[in-house]
Amino acid sequence: MSDQRVLASSAVMAAGTVVSRASGYVRAALLVVALGSGIRGDLFAIANTLPNMVYILLAGGIFNAVLVPQLVRRIKEDADGGDAYASRVITLAALFLGAVTLLLVLLAPLLLRVYLDHRFLDPALSAQLESIVDLTRWCLPQVFFYGMYVLVGQVLNARGRFGPMMWAPIANNLLSVAILAAYLVSFGATGGGAEKDLALGTSAEVLLGLGSTLGIVVQFLVLVPYLRASGFGYRPRFDFRDPELGKTLSLGIWTVLFVVVTQAAYLVVVRLASGGTVDGGTGYLVYSNSLLIMMVPHAIVTVSLATAILPRLSSYAHEGRLAELGSTVGSTLRTALALVLPFAVLLPITAVDVAGVAFSWASATEAARFAPTLAVFGPALVFFTVHYFMLRGFYAMEMTRLVFFIQVAVSLTNVVVASVLVPRGSPDDTAPLLVVAYLVSYAVGAIAAFVLLRRTVGGLETPQLVRFLVRMAIVLVAAGGATWLVEHGLAGLGEYPGPLLSLVRGGASAAAGLLVVLLGARLLHVREVTGLVDAVASRLRRGA
Repeated sequence: MSDQRVLASSAVMAAGTVVSRASGYVRAALLVVALGSGIRGDLFAIANTLPNMVYILLAGGIFNAVLVPQLVRRIKEDADGGDAYASRVITLAALFLGAVTLLLVLLAPLLLRVYLDHRFLDPALSAQLESIVDLTRWCLPQVFFYGMYVLVGQVLNARGRFGPMMWAPIANNLLSVAILAAYLVSFGATGGGAEKDLALGTSAEVLLGLGSTLGIVVQFLVLVPYLRASGFGYRPRFDFRDPELGKTLSLGIWTVLFVVVTQAAYLVVVRLASGGTVDGGTGYLVYSNSLLIMMVPHAIVTVSLATAILPRLSSYAHEGRLAELGSTVGSTLRTALALVLPFAVLLPITAVDVAGVAFSWASATEAARFAPTLAVFGPALVFFTVHYFMLRGFYAMEMTRLVFFIQVAVSLTNVVVASVLVPRGSPDDTAPLLVVAYLVSYAVGAIAAFVLLRRTVGGLETPQLVRFLVRMAIVLVAAGGATWLVEHGLAGLGEYPGPLLSLVRGGASAAAGLLVVLLGARLLHVREVTGLVDAVASRLRRGA
């Protein structure tokens, strides 16, 4: 796949992601309006997140990282284009996920005892505990449909069909928005005032829980027609003795351990976050919704680029062309950072306005609870991006064991730093301190993974990366200054003047910073930035 095709494939995925994230923003804002960011909001946020966490723990690592290289190989080498192999995998996964989902629904109370702060077991919170158990049972069938969505999406990705998997979540978000709108019509905005810490009633639990699950069902069903269009014909197969399938599962052992370690660390995050809301501070909903905003450039830029180059990296690894693998990872990393670094610098400066735009629809008080967490997530994104790209290189070479040990360092750092900082901070600082732990852990992971991958493949175009970072640092200092000056100059509007004025001030500040980035990149010849701008301008001219 040429660089032009990588960028074209990335553009298709990025376009879908932009629309998906925009609809996700609406969903997140409605959730805060409807339930608030206290205990009631956390009840739904945790219940609705658990299925995804459990799915990732059980199968997500194998589906996401191990399967694509195997599918690419089988498409190239098998006479049937890998159809039989993919059919075996889909059949086995459906049986496994179906059985696990049924078991989880039965064991929901025990599952929640693991993830929640111990104070949820106190008699004073018995109604809240019962409510989250009921919500979780309605949400847990998502485990099956998350798995099938990711699996079918990876089959499409391996066949060069990148767009559908990125566009499908839009259907989920639109349905979720409709469900939250129905909740507001039926029950009103119950996130603030005297009701903010009360449990949800049965009718609200059914509407929110079942509605969320239906969203994931629709997200999966959107992909199904594209399977046939891609040339893949699924037929149930139960001959699971295929040696290549055994190889996939053996490779997956280390990936499963990787995911276990990651989710163990996230379990600690969820428990600490749920304790924050019990004490009246920030908690899981603030953390997760801020993470959602931070992940926008990651999903638009990093995931799109990494997904587009993974088949290419797998081919290089299969053919032993490690130098070209390293060069591709290095150049793609710089392209991603050209877009991620400005976001990481400007978000902390404009965090108050970003929070105002996204969450002051509920109230200024709710928006103020998000701003500090958003500010810390900006710099964290840089380290997460580097870590993410390095791991794509290792996965292409099927070095899952080494990835596991890198993740042990990341997760252990996260757990230790969070466990030290959060108990020593105030309840309001719970979510921001969890992000500090996140930042430190991925700094460790990024450095370790970069050094090890560079040593393995013989280079990652490090001199080019250093020159790029030095020039970008100069540009971003000037851009940050321009952004701060506009923010300071418009301070008279008030700290949280409402969504529209926050959008005006934050938009003006960010626009000033981005203009300086573009001008500075031209002056200092930062071709990673200027190349992207020229490519976009050329495409717009052709479109016109």
